[in-house]
Amino acid sequence: MPKKDTLRDHGPGSDPGLLAEELHRIVDAAIAVAEEKSWEAMRLHDVAARLGITLDDLRKHVREKEDLVDAWFDRADAAMLHEGETAGFAALPSRERLHRLIMAWLDALAPHREVTRQMIAGKFEPGHLHIQIPGLMRVSRTVQWVREAAGRKATFLRRALEETALTTIYLATFFYWMRDASEGSARTRRFLERRLQFAERLDHRVFRCKSRTPHPPADAQEPTT
Repeated sequence: MPKKDTLRDHGPGSDPGLLAEELHRIVDAAIAVAEEKSWEAMRLHDVAARLGITLDDLRKHVREKEDLVDAWFDRADAAMLHEGETAGFAALPSRERLHRLIMAWLDALAPHREVTRQMIAGKFEPGHLHIQIPGLMRVSRTVQWVREAAGRKATFLRRALEETALTTIYLATFFYWMRDASEGSARTRRFLERRLQFAERLDHRVFRCKSRTPHPPADAQEPTT
């Protein structure tokens, strides 16, 4: 019999920190149930039963099952941002900063990799546009936080190209990681490193060549014919 972990009842003006702590416990309970059954088979009434609360109590913290997925990935975002605050991080080369941030995000999910994979698989089922579109927005937000934590400063066209490349690398790495059984996600780390190296070389080639393109002096005369 799972141990029950009763939540407190909250009214208006409750401490946001306490609410966040209790959402954390709800997510932990949901993950525990999913490890026993599967994410697809897990139901909110299972979570409420594990916590010893009613569904109405649970509804004060989550509106639907998908909110638990968002909270799970929010936890990874927080771990990634925490990595960016570690001593000496800002002095690292840009590519290494990006590598450490993305791997910190994945490492936060690693204890429940299979459940995470099941969460993502559920988003791709036909007819789930109501969760697929917000899912795309979530990817964009996470990539923006990666760029902020890495201290990226590109603007205009270079920024747009960088965001596209980083989104592609992040998603490719995430899907590779979901099937990676190597110790410490070693294969994923190498996979990510190779793609960041390629993106860095391409960026330098494109924008260094562009910066070296000779421009005529401002007062140059048009050739006469």
